[in-house]
Amino acid sequence: MEKIREAIEQGKTALGIELGSTRIKAVLVDENGIPIASGSHDWENRLVDNIWTYTLEDIWTGIQDSYEKLAEDVRLRYHTALTTIGAVGISAMMHGYMVFDKAGELLVPFRTWRNTITGQASEVLTALFQFHIPQRWSIAHLYQAILNKEDHVKDIDYLITLEGYVHWKLTGQRVLGIGDCAGMFPVDSKTKDFNQKMIHQFDHLVEERNFPWKLRDILPQVMTAGQQAGRLTEEGARLLDKSGVLKAGVPLCPPEGDAGTGMTATNSVAQRTGNVSAGTSVFAMVVLEKELSKVHPEIDMVTTPSGDPVAMVHCNNCTSDLNAWVSLFEEFGEAAGLKMDRNQLFSLLYNKALEGDKDCGGLMAYGYLSGEHITHFEEGRPLFVRTPDSRFNLANFMRTHLYTSLGALNVGMDILFKEEGVKLDTLFGHGGLFKTKGVGQKLMAAAVHVPVAVMNTAGEGGPWGAALLASYMIQKKQGETLGQYLADRIFAGEQGTVVEPDMEDVKGFEQFMERYKHGLAIERAAVESMKY
Repeated sequence: MEKIREAIEQGKTALGIELGSTRIKAVLVDENGIPIASGSHDWENRLVDNIWTYTLEDIWTGIQDSYEKLAEDVRLRYHTALTTIGAVGISAMMHGYMVFDKAGELLVPFRTWRNTITGQASEVLTALFQFHIPQRWSIAHLYQAILNKEDHVKDIDYLITLEGYVHWKLTGQRVLGIGDCAGMFPVDSKTKDFNQKMIHQFDHLVEERNFPWKLRDILPQVMTAGQQAGRLTEEGARLLDKSGVLKAGVPLCPPEGDAGTGMTATNSVAQRTGNVSAGTSVFAMVVLEKELSKVHPEIDMVTTPSGDPVAMVHCNNCTSDLNAWVSLFEEFGEAAGLKMDRNQLFSLLYNKALEGDKDCGGLMAYGYLSGEHITHFEEGRPLFVRTPDSRFNLANFMRTHLYTSLGALNVGMDILFKEEGVKLDTLFGHGGLFKTKGVGQKLMAAAVHVPVAVMNTAGEGGPWGAALLASYMIQKKQGETLGQYLADRIFAGEQGTVVEPDMEDVKGFEQFMERYKHGLAIERAAVESMKY
C-alpha cells in the first residue's frame, strides 16, 4: 500500500478513460500495468429525431463523475489525493459523426456508430474507393449529409470521433490514433496516414459543391501508439477534475477507439491473433498476415494502434435484448418475493442455457434493437418466434438468445475463414458476455470454430487497454514495439482459460444458423409492419 501511495504521489501511474455504449469507466494503473483504482458512470444513448445520440452534457457529466469516483477510490484506499498522473489515454466507441465550426461549436447532434442512416453514401463511396465503407464510418456520415443537402456542411471546420473530441478539449490537439482514424476514413498501413489517393477521389467527388474546405483540412492528424499526443491544459484539467486538484501538464497518448483498446487489453496485436468484444454490440478483430483478396461489404478493414492491417467484423446488436429478458425474469422474481443478486441471476440463466438442446430445439430470436448491416437491415425489431412443436423450455429459450446474439458475427467470420482462408490461432474474449465463467466462452467457440481464451484481466476491458497505451508511451524502450511491450511486460505469465470448440456445439450452432438465415424474412416483416 505504501509503494502504491508513493507511485500515485510521484505520478508513476497511467490513467485510461473509455466512453462505452452504456458505461464510462476510468482505470488507474501502476508502472506494471496493474489496476490500482477505478471509477465508473452509467449512461444511455438517446433516440432523438430518429438519431441515436449523446449530448455534450452527457459526455462531460459522465467523464467528470467517473473521474471523481476514481479520485475518491484513490483517497479511500491509499489515503492520498490524485494530484498528478504519469500519462492519460482516452478511448471511446469508434466511428460516428461530430462536426464543429471555427468557433468550436457543435454543428449538429453527435451521430453515433449505432445509426444506420447512411446507406446511399456507403454504397457510393465503396464503389468509388473500391474499399468497403461501412455506414457508421465518419466519412459515410459526412457524404450522406452532403447528399441530404444539410446546411451545416459548409460550416465544418473539424470532423472527429467521440474520443478525439474529448482529447481535443483536454489538450487542444486535433489528433487521433490510427486505429480510430481507420474507422473514419481508409488509412494506408505503409505510410501510417489517411489514404491520399482516396482523399483526392473524395475531394473530386464533391468539387462542384464548392465547399470552403478540403477533406484533409477537417480531419485529425494521424498518430500511432507510442507517440505523445499533447499535454493536459489548465482548461483540460478542470474539465476532467472539477475539484481543481489535478495539475496540468500530464502527457496524453493518441486517443484510440474501443477496438484498439480491446486489442491492447487482450494482447492481440500480433498476426494470427484476434479478439472479440461482446456486450451491447459485438465485434471481432483479426490481425491479418496479408490483405484480403477482395472487398467484402460485411468486413471492415482497420488497423491495430500501431497501424497493422486488421479485418473487423462489427455487429450493432449483441446482448441488449438478452439483457432485457434477464431483467424481465428479475422483475418476476421480485414480484414473487425472490430477490436475487443480478450477477447471480445472470449466472443461473446462462448456465441453464448449457442444458438446452444443441440446436435450441427449434426456437428462434433476433435481438435487433437497431439495424444490422451484415444482414442488411436499416432498422431492427427484437423478436422471439417458435413453431407449435418447438421444444419450448427455459434452457432452450436462454440458449436461443445467447446463440442469436452471435448470429450476425458468425455470418461475418464465415467470410474470413471460409472465403478468405484467414488463419487464427486463438480468439481472446472480453466484455459482458464472458462474465459468467465458461458459458459465453463455450458458445463463442461454437460460433467461430476456433479456441476462445479469456484472460484473468478480461474484465478490465477497454479502459485498461487505454491505460496500457498511455503506459507504453512513457515506458517503451528504444525500438520496443507495442506487441513486445504487451507480451514481455504486461502479459508475461498471465493465466487464463482456453475453451476449444465442442463439435456437438458447433454442429448445433450451424443448424441454428440455417434457421437464422431463413428466418430473416420474419425480421424483415416485423420491421416493415411495426413502425415507430
